[in-house]
Amino acid sequence: MTGRRSVLARAALRGVAAGLLGTAAMTVGELVEQRLTHRPDSHIPARTLRLLCGRPTSNSAHYPAWNHAMHWLTGATLGALRGIWSVTGIRGGSATAAHTVIRLAFDQTLENATGAGAAPSLWPAGEKTVDYLHKGVYALVTGLASDALNEPLLVSTAGARSH
Repeated sequence: MTGRRSVLARAALRGVAAGLLGTAAMTVGELVEQRLTHRPDSHIPARTLRLLCGRPTSNSAHYPAWNHAMHWLTGATLGALRGIWSVTGIRGGSATAAHTVIRLAFDQTLENATGAGAAPSLWPAGEKTVDYLHKGVYALVTGLASDALNEPLLVSTAGARSH
């Protein structure tokens, strides 16, 4: 790989590292929040991953290893995206806001497409608030790390005007 593709690949790998850091921060935040609120763990991520892999699942069974795998794989995957954004100049607060929405939409798309979870419109308001907050922490930490690790080397001015 040479040139632009090489820079993008390195940025994606750095983004994976940033995404894992963001996932760690989100996990710590979730643990603290759950201790304070006594909210139980969600097992929907595990069921989602099992369904995506064609494995049997149950709404009453808990699959902790699958839950962690889905949690960390999603964080790493979307971290790679954030790394590419950082190196191409999609950075800072507006990128973090967009990345929060991407993280929420990614989870909800997979959970609803597999039938493992319900649409957020059906959730109690408090559960939505908690989920949005945790995904915001993920995006903030991932974005700060990604922007620090990836210089904006591939900022293009092509298309800066509509004509």
